[in-house]
Amino acid sequence: MASIIFPRSYDARVLSVPASQMRRLLSVGGVIVAGMIALFDASIVDAESTAPPNVVFILADDLGYRELGSFGQELIKTPHLDKLAKQGMRLTQHYSGNAVCAPSRCVLMTGKHPGHAEVRSNKSTPPEGQWPIPDSDITLAELFTGEGYATGAFGKWGLGGPDSSGEPLRQGVQRFFGYNCQSHAHSYYPSYLWDDNQHVKLNNDPPVSGHIGFADGDDPSDPASYARFKGQDYAPDRINAQALQFVKDNKGKPFFLYYPTVIPHVALHVPDEELKQYHDLGWQDPPFVRDGGYGYTPHFTPRAAYAAMITRMDRYIGNILNLLDELQLSDNTIVIFSSDNGTTHLGKEVDYTFFRSVGELRGLKGSLYEGGVRVPTLVRWPGKIAAGSQSDYVSGFEDWIPTLMDLIGKPEDVPEGLDGISIAPTLLGKSQEERPYLYREFPSYGGQQTIRVGDFKAVRQNMSKGNLEIELYNIREDIGEQNNIAAEHPELVAQLAQQMEAVRTPSKIFPLIPLDAPARKAKKR
Repeated sequence: MASIIFPRSYDARVLSVPASQMRRLLSVGGVIVAGMIALFDASIVDAESTAPPNVVFILADDLGYRELGSFGQELIKTPHLDKLAKQGMRLTQHYSGNAVCAPSRCVLMTGKHPGHAEVRSNKSTPPEGQWPIPDSDITLAELFTGEGYATGAFGKWGLGGPDSSGEPLRQGVQRFFGYNCQSHAHSYYPSYLWDDNQHVKLNNDPPVSGHIGFADGDDPSDPASYARFKGQDYAPDRINAQALQFVKDNKGKPFFLYYPTVIPHVALHVPDEELKQYHDLGWQDPPFVRDGGYGYTPHFTPRAAYAAMITRMDRYIGNILNLLDELQLSDNTIVIFSSDNGTTHLGKEVDYTFFRSVGELRGLKGSLYEGGVRVPTLVRWPGKIAAGSQSDYVSGFEDWIPTLMDLIGKPEDVPEGLDGISIAPTLLGKSQEERPYLYREFPSYGGQQTIRVGDFKAVRQNMSKGNLEIELYNIREDIGEQNNIAAEHPELVAQLAQQMEAVRTPSKIFPLIPLDAPARKAKKR
């Protein structure tokens, strides 16, 4: 054991720290990573006198920063999540793991930021699934399994196809129901879902692909032409029922429920009964007709459909929260809600301007500007996290492994080599040192790289073409990233450039061009 002295926010207490924790005191780019320890204060939870808390982690799919009522949404109804916000804490500067699905979920599950994570972009592995997380990575589910928790995942996995190292049952998930592959999840009316490692047939005959258009002779102005995009057996209904059953089956022991719902990712598939409340509002809502094969399946009233999907997601979440109440589990259950990235960029299909989906933020899904990665996040733990509170502490998906291990009283079990910090002090109303940095890279959508240190955020765009120019923004003063102040702070820009190089390792599978491979030449016309 070694001894360290915490900063003044920890009252300069001297604590004994396992040697494995000392690695977090490394210096990166001149910034001391002392804030990366945030060790669990034993006074927060007396693990010996209290049953370990359950953990429910709910992950929306492509939900924008301003698409919940508690985050400023005025058109879409989310009563259950708004109630959850009143009962817990809103995290107003929480960042998803990346700008699209698979790499974002990899950061969440492994605690490694995108410069160290195995999965750094979407990459399919036919016939089904995405690039797998390796056996060597210890996932959040594996950690909970090791602590004696029942673990279940219900929804969209996207971190390794069947028979790969990333398949959920090989990554600590004891019960799985839903979609393994994110491409399969583009349809809400598929022919099957995965029930552990077996197919379960759905009553959709025929199934509805997420990528079909009108048949020859269909009239896009006729509502009857849209019938072919509707199924009978709505997969999210099945998934929610299985998640509820998991809670019932494990009510007598600690459980970790991971609920990565597929909503509101397009296609715009939602049962007709959910649409009425939005049709009644009389919105001007012209059909989405998939001109030229753009986007997913057509919908006669796309604005109503998108709002209805989010409201239905909210109802599914309400079902889980109500069951926790019914079983008298709410007081000893940590509930987290977040999103894997920002709102889709498919503006003809999802009218993000109409809904003000990301509000004042710049960027959408696929972008490392704020709108692509700053996500609405709620955390509730009655009696521990103050009701109706909020925090602007900068945090990210890599923080959930150390945070949750802290909250269940097992900080010593956090694996070595992770990039996250524990934000348990922030959640529990205690002061906390500013994190040393938050790093993101994304080799797709032109190639992007960002690092945030304090209020300053460095951004690189269009790297695949060889661009290494840095934009600089003061996020506190310029949340919309409209005023590039790089020319005013050349020394800071140089420092942040060095840090962006120091905090990452190259990837052969997901190279960040031109850092890991030569820049792509422009095509001759």
